[in-house]
Amino acid sequence: MKKIWITGASSGIGEALAYAYATENNHLILSARNIKELERVKQACEGASQVDIAPLDLSNHEEIFRIVEETLSQIGSVDILINNAGISQRSLIRETTFDVDKNLINTNLLGTIAMTKAILPSMMAHKSGQIVVISSLMGKFGAPMRSAYAAAKHGLHGFFDTLRAEFYNENIKVLMVCPGFVRTSVSINALTGDGSKQNTMDDATEKGLEPSVVAQKIKTAVKKGKEEIYIGGREVFGVYLKRFFPRILSKIVRKAKVT
Repeated sequence: MKKIWITGASSGIGEALAYAYATENNHLILSARNIKELERVKQACEGASQVDIAPLDLSNHEEIFRIVEETLSQIGSVDILINNAGISQRSLIRETTFDVDKNLINTNLLGTIAMTKAILPSMMAHKSGQIVVISSLMGKFGAPMRSAYAAAKHGLHGFFDTLRAEFYNENIKVLMVCPGFVRTSVSINALTGDGSKQNTMDDATEKGLEPSVVAQKIKTAVKKGKEEIYIGGREVFGVYLKRFFPRILSKIVRKAKVT
């Protein structure tokens, strides 16, 4: 039995991970902004030894530290932290206000860092722990309509690659997960240039992998102690094009349909 804290657990990949880990008699701590949806997921977590909910907003960094401190005082340490919460973007740079840029980075990058730094001391005390970060293929290369989102995801790789190196001797492992298209509400909730939600499902997202499939791949990678994985369809090849044939990827990205 492990204690596993999952952010963004009210839908999508986070919800699927909650169900996947519940089947192994684990103690789950589920976080998101939507309390009603968290309660729904909690009730559906069959097989879990215990399920607690800890509502939080990743953009409120001070609140994160307070909620984590209060929760850890009740449950003790956490074995696995899964940083899944975040918001996406669908807007061109020239049409995006700076407030939207700040919102995306405050939530996706700084919020994830805050969540991790709040839990890290308990892992350090036990010299054990696993940190899973749900990044994106946009953390490996950029594409139109995703400027601040890609910036935040790139930042996650820099921070957590460093954390992995610094805490290797303390038995704290880091897994970076880079999904491509997954059939979730991420595109519906994505921010447009003025900060409003897109409120429509992208075609590519609609045709993406099921969250349950992604969750199982993540579980397998955690068990194997992997450091970084890519999950998706043909879009995953973008990672390798970026590494070995960057000009080809640049040409493909420039011609990509902007949606």
